[in-house]
Amino acid sequence: MGRNAFVPSLFGAIVYLLFSAAGVLAVHAGKEIAWEEARQFWSFQPPRPVPLPEVQRQAWPQKDLDRFILRKLEDEGLEPEAEAGRRTLIRRLSFDLTGLPPTAEEVEEFLSMEDPRPYEKLVDRLLARPQFGERLASMWLPVMRYAEDQAHQVGNNSKFFYPHAHQYRRWVIDAFNRDLGFDQFVRLQLAADHYGEEDLAALGFIGLGPQYYNRKRLDVQAEEWEDRVDTVTRGFLGLTVACARCHDHFYDPITTEDYHAMAGIFASVSMDSRKVGDRTFHIVKDSKVQDLNVFVRGNVEEKGEVVSRGFLRVLSSGQERQHFKEGSGRRELAEAIVAPGNPLTSRVMVNRLWGEIFGVPLVRSASNFGSTGERPSHPELLDYLAIKFREEGWSIKALVREFVLSATYRQAATRRQDNTLLAGMNRRRLSAEMLRDAMLVASGELESTDPGGTSLKIGDKNNLRRTVYARISRKELDSFLRQFDYPDANVHAAGRVVTTTPMQKLYLLNSPFVAARAAKLSELDNELENEERIRRLFRKVLARDPSRSEVAGSLRYFEQAESNPDWAGFAQVLLCSNAFLYRD
Repeated sequence: MGRNAFVPSLFGAIVYLLFSAAGVLAVHAGKEIAWEEARQFWSFQPPRPVPLPEVQRQAWPQKDLDRFILRKLEDEGLEPEAEAGRRTLIRRLSFDLTGLPPTAEEVEEFLSMEDPRPYEKLVDRLLARPQFGERLASMWLPVMRYAEDQAHQVGNNSKFFYPHAHQYRRWVIDAFNRDLGFDQFVRLQLAADHYGEEDLAALGFIGLGPQYYNRKRLDVQAEEWEDRVDTVTRGFLGLTVACARCHDHFYDPITTEDYHAMAGIFASVSMDSRKVGDRTFHIVKDSKVQDLNVFVRGNVEEKGEVVSRGFLRVLSSGQERQHFKEGSGRRELAEAIVAPGNPLTSRVMVNRLWGEIFGVPLVRSASNFGSTGERPSHPELLDYLAIKFREEGWSIKALVREFVLSATYRQAATRRQDNTLLAGMNRRRLSAEMLRDAMLVASGELESTDPGGTSLKIGDKNNLRRTVYARISRKELDSFLRQFDYPDANVHAAGRVVTTTPMQKLYLLNSPFVAARAAKLSELDNELENEERIRRLFRKVLARDPSRSEVAGSLRYFEQAESNPDWAGFAQVLLCSNAFLYRD
């Protein structure tokens, strides 16, 4: 529902009246839901093991997942693209596994390798780098709506800001690098304090959530609880449970009692900051345990029956909703989410990772596996991977390795308008983080940094760190991030919406940051002859030598501008080129 802390009841009442008038509200009245029938929906069914599909091109698959892809292609009379060249593969792999481009020297080493398994060894080297955790943190932080301030700020009041938010970010990066099992990744972010004292920073998942003014008011508290329910259920379960705050969900078997059962968990915790190893963490802790009344039509003044804290009925093992009794219920919630019988959690994370590596998730509505979401393009493959993910200890690295070793991933890019069946890889523009980081790599200025260090503003001219370490604001997202599709930090983000606008090119042409990187590049090798200097710039920016035609065209440019050669402008053209902005 809404995010405005001042009008939740009015908004809920309007929604109720509109849909009541349309006769829609009665579709899922709690007493009318046929629960066993509701559980027959594809995403509520346990992932089913299936035999590997038979295929005609027996030599093509490199991994079992390739058989699922190839079978669909063959059924449609399509053929996969040929394998991409080594130069393309190392650039693709470097960005997908570390978020950074390869250097010219790394490319040349890979091209010259005579090892019988050069590709596999490259994959393992990249997975072992600490930059892997930074890369996946860029995926995860928008999912949990990471930010260091609040959208609602009066004057200079920073009371509800998070000066130690970077400790949570550091924990996430470390979790991915040490390949913490995803089941434990879930448990610790919801209830680390119930599993020991070592991972308290993980509680930033809830502890960095939005806080509003007038927090003692019940209607304001209800807004905050909704944020927690929405982030947890869309992030881990791919369900839009918050839609049931004011009424039974219009389309999915989720009742308003389900919503309030989960909201009661977060009504039973309080935000806190705890100092431990000279480090301060923004966390949550159990406070006064309470079960909530149903707020009828979202109105906190109109209270219905009391609902015990618990899980969603449709995902509970018995006929009734699973009730939680240990403190706030956070630990029980975490265990319910990763329970073997939960059909959603492994599917949802597999799907997110697939989208990161292949460009498009198997279920395009990555945070909505309900009836209004999209159906999986390859349902048997999704189930196969979800089962494999669990059986292999919820290992993120093992899953990502499986993806990038596949013949599907190694395909050349396709020009198909509709590439749902993956008859070739999707050509993709660099994300905001990759773009900025790649420019710093090109100019030789990227600073390695302590992952626990405090954040700097992206616009700070002295900030030469990776973009994942930048300050993220709910109040005013940095203009660069906003231009290049970084999600709104006020709410959970299912993924990146990629836009192409004139403002993006204008930004690159006029940005002081880009100009400074170009100027730095122009200072390099300035004692060399023009042709060799051009070659050096291509190698720095594009990690390759220029073609003959590129050399000839570049030389003509400098011959015509001999009296006043603009090497910084030339470097900026390379930084703004599609060859730099895209990976095939």
